[in-house]
Amino acid sequence: MPIAIKAAAGIIGSILAIIALVIAVLKGILGLISFITLAIKIAVIGLFVAVFIIIGLMVFRTFRDSRKSKE
Repeated sequence: MPIAIKAAAGIIGSILAIIALVIAVLKGILGLISFITLAIKIAVIGLFVAVFIIIGLMVFRTFRDSRKSKE
């Protein structure tokens, strides 16, 4: 096999390896971004649930206090 073909194959192989590494890194970054997005969504949902619970407790306390003051 001539040296020129071996050199060309080496360069092409190196380029393909670099492309494969870039694709693997991008895939990992996309996975990280999707995980962070999921964590933010869960945090927002938890925050809304907490706000609704706090509002419900405030309404219940006000209702209970108004019934005590009538007696």
